[in-house]
Amino acid sequence: MKSPLAIAAVLTLSFLTAHAEDKPQSATKNMPKPEVVKSEEEWKKLLTLEQYEVTRGRGTERPFGAIYEEFEKQGEGTYYCVCCGAELFTSKEKFHSGCGWPSFYDSSKAKGVLEKVDNSHGMRRVETVCKRCDAHLGHVFDGESVSANTPTNRRFCINGVALKFVPLGGEAPKLLEVTSDAVQQKKEEVAKEGGVEPKK
Repeated sequence: MKSPLAIAAVLTLSFLTAHAEDKPQSATKNMPKPEVVKSEEEWKKLLTLEQYEVTRGRGTERPFGAIYEEFEKQGEGTYYCVCCGAELFTSKEKFHSGCGWPSFYDSSKAKGVLEKVDNSHGMRRVETVCKRCDAHLGHVFDGESVSANTPTNRRFCINGVALKFVPLGGEAPKLLEVTSDAVQQKKEEVAKEGGVEPKK
């Protein structure tokens, strides 16, 4: 007969093994690091309070708000990340889901949207973030009745404040400068090869 201590050890190991996959993908080594990295203070200077709370604080805007109403009226165009200017969605993937938040059935050809496991609030969901700057956009849901008639059977449920809409023919926002350590290191290497001492 096994001792209570041995049984407890087996149960603990079983629990840890069973819940190992519950860790967000962002905690794994396979997830790409964002190219644009800024301090919280720097983001606060660039964004409105609501934009900051949603995109950097992983918040959620209230449904059926003024921004949603505005989204529903928007015509052809492209949706960019409000933080860094990366292309995320276009009006071609937009559809009316009736959920109270902007909905798309796919990300745009720019492939600027990254999907990550989200286990917050006692739920298992898939979070969508900007691949370039890790801004929280919303969540994506598969196989719902509201998205059944879309080509992908998916609904990207996105916070409107995380998006910057540019009408068809309009000028895309300027991309925020890449500031990752890897890029900075590459710049310094190129500068040294050219005989220029990088600024510190």
